Amino acid sequence: MTSNYPIGPIMLDVEGLSLTQPEKDKINHPNTGAVILFSRNYQCPEQITELISSIRRARSGTILIAVDQEGGRVQRFQQGFTRLPPASRYAQLPELAEPAGWLMAAELLAVGVDFSFAPVLDIDCSISEIIGNRSFSTDYKLATQLAGSFRKGMKEAGMAATGKHFPGHGAVALDSHLTLPVDERDFDSIRTKDLLPFKQLIDEGLEGIMPAHVVYPKCDANPAGFSPFWIQQILRKELNFNGTVFSDDLSMEGAASVGDFPERARLAQQAGCDMILVCNNPVAAEQVLDALPITQDPVREQRLSQMQGKPQMNREQLMNTEKWRSISSLIANINNHA
Repeated sequence: MTSNYPIGPIMLDVEGLSLTQPEKDKINHPNTGAVILFSRNYQCPEQITELISSIRRARSGTILIAVDQEGGRVQRFQQGFTRLPPASRYAQLPELAEPAGWLMAAELLAVGVDFSFAPVLDIDCSISEIIGNRSFSTDYKLATQLAGSFRKGMKEAGMAATGKHFPGHGAVALDSHLTLPVDERDFDSIRTKDLLPFKQLIDEGLEGIMPAHVVYPKCDANPAGFSPFWIQQILRKELNFNGTVFSDDLSMEGAASVGDFPERARLAQQAGCDMILVCNNPVAAEQVLDALPITQDPVREQRLSQMQGKPQMNREQLMNTEKWRSISSLIANINNHA
């Protein structure tokens, strides 16, 4: 038995406000590398801090803790956290994007979360309801600028960023949680618009990227998260991305077309994903943990280690800073006038 496992390639979730013994066992499986938290895991800042500590104690080695805390309708921790506006609001208040990124990151780091899956780099094409106001703008230049500012704030707080949903989810109406969307545009249309925020943030040092469960049949037959074309050819070679590629959740219907859970995980890994998400299906998570070979991969481990949070203060210290107080009240004010 290894006393100190490296960060494994699977991201799991947990059911409630505290851990069960089977969950502790799964967390300590050599293939586990991260836990993603949801609203059901959150009651208050003190409880989530303790839950995160217990997750870390259950692991012989490093484990990453993630959450979706974009703001707007995607904010898992609310009571006791500043309510963040949807990304589209910063188009009217561009000077607030960077402080908002800092605030989101600082509040999460202070309770023990490593990173939030943000920012959304999709361009809103006024088609996708699942993206919609989660996008910074319908204008790719403005979206790129605002997402870059938001990421800069996250970085200043000590948090790595994950751009999603590569190469762009904004031009399909269907929700990939429920079905497999198809984007009929050709590669040049995507390259000259949707890829630009990804390119810019990669050039600025973006640490993580999550591909979309969307098929772009004029480019490749596979959904992007299972596509060597999108991940290896475009993302790694053409855009020179050296960070972590996270699969989107394999439990989403957008992933169902490629096979059962172990097959989905294998194909995502073969396509180039460093970390595979299996959420809201504990049986599937067990199947994937046991089906994937246990491998040492120094490149993957090095990429994943860059996702570790670098907290600068605990929650009490944070809330005593003038910076937190002023930004938090500014942002709360925007929400009240939304």
